[in-house]
Amino acid sequence: VSLTLTLFSPLNRKKMNLKSERRGIHVDQSELLCKKGCGYYGNPAWQGFCSKCWREEYHKARQKQIQEDWELAERLQREEEEAYASSQSTQGAQSLTFSKFEEKKTNEKTRKVTTVKKFFTASSRAGAKKAEIQEAKAPSPSINRQASIETDRVSKEFIEFLKTYHKPGQDIYKQCKLFLDAMNHKRELSIEEQSECAQDFYQNVADKLQTRWKVAPEKVEKAMDQIEKYIMTRQYKYVFCPETTDDEKKDLAVQKRIRALHWVTPQMLCVPVNEEIPEVSDMVVKAITDIIEMDSKRVPRDKLACITKCSKHIFNAIKITKNEPASADDFLPTLIYIVLKGNPPRLQSNIQYITRFCNPSRLMTGEDGYYFTNLCCAVAFIEKLDAQSLNLSQEDFDRFMTGQTSPKKQEPDSFSPDVCLGVKQMCKSLDLLSQLNERQERIVSEAKKLEKDLIDWTDGITKEVEDIVEKYPLEIKPKSQALAAIDSENVENDKLPPPLQPQVYAG
Repeated sequence: VSLTLTLFSPLNRKKMNLKSERRGIHVDQSELLCKKGCGYYGNPAWQGFCSKCWREEYHKARQKQIQEDWELAERLQREEEEAYASSQSTQGAQSLTFSKFEEKKTNEKTRKVTTVKKFFTASSRAGAKKAEIQEAKAPSPSINRQASIETDRVSKEFIEFLKTYHKPGQDIYKQCKLFLDAMNHKRELSIEEQSECAQDFYQNVADKLQTRWKVAPEKVEKAMDQIEKYIMTRQYKYVFCPETTDDEKKDLAVQKRIRALHWVTPQMLCVPVNEEIPEVSDMVVKAITDIIEMDSKRVPRDKLACITKCSKHIFNAIKITKNEPASADDFLPTLIYIVLKGNPPRLQSNIQYITRFCNPSRLMTGEDGYYFTNLCCAVAFIEKLDAQSLNLSQEDFDRFMTGQTSPKKQEPDSFSPDVCLGVKQMCKSLDLLSQLNERQERIVSEAKKLEKDLIDWTDGITKEVEDIVEKYPLEIKPKSQALAAIDSENVENDKLPPPLQPQVYAG
């Protein structure tokens, strides 16, 4: 489900261009919040709602769907009984009625996405098929062994942590074990339903910690972090990028899109970061490293921590460049640039995983929720980026996207005196290569034109000769007698005296 970003609409973009030169990348704090107005941060996967409001909307839609499925089932059963009753009259009527009924029944089932059977019964055949697929694509023994070691380590840490909670700690451990056992029996459910189970579990445990066990709020937050770490370390391989979703397809689409946008420069995005400053360049590298490292984490909170570290490096880079604190208008375009430059692996899968299985309170408030919402906005902007967003003509944008050309490099004369000689020499070399490339393309074009002119000239001459031969055909006369030699009539030529020979006389 994509997020409706009002900040990227043509109307808002036009308003922003009238106010300032900043192009299309502007976000207010209110635009990141839940569109229902509850004050929490929204999320693209929740259609702009926060976790709490989305669950309410989801429950309403689900109850409505269940009611519609019950009505469909009752109607189909009633029609089946009527068809069976009418089939008792005649054999011909039976065949006709049953055929129409089957056709109608098939159309109804095809039209409905969810059926009663999906909600209330599990398909053993589908489960067996899914088990076969998982077994066929099982990871190598070394990966399983590494995951098992990490799981054991996290389990020991969780038990040690719960010892500090005494009696509530024992109850928490029992609740977690019951939840994991229940999830193992719910593998056939959709990923959305598994996510709903996890969110309900988080909410129930948090309520019990506060009401029944009277745990202090700061200790509740620590306990929820450890619960999430323990549960999701065990569930990671089952719920991250599952085969029943199109997460992998979205990952490939985003990666392909980012590769196609490799030509986008910081100037096009109005990024207030000067990478020529060594300290700023280090911050940019660290930010890219953090956003890439997110894929290696197994716990949603750890993935969020990578996003937060990346964002803080971005703020530091902006602060050093501008020598003043960064604003939201500076942060978002820089985050977009970092994502384009880093092209993080499995970006959509990580975003979906965090959205589905992270502790909802962490996404709704705090710096983690703010930075995560901005990352979702950045990805949505990249997916919808067009020529107008970068203040380019559609022709130039299409040429850049197809690789026919690339944006003009910065002229060496415009560099500041502090730039090192290597950078200047590199830019000169790039300009020289660009000029040579243009000359080569021009020569190839002229050569092709010359080749075409030669072919046209040859064809023209050939046609002229053929026309002349056709108009004035050649008359081939018989072979005439060969002319005789000058002295051929002198039959006595063999009696001539021999030629004079040179004589040598002694003086």
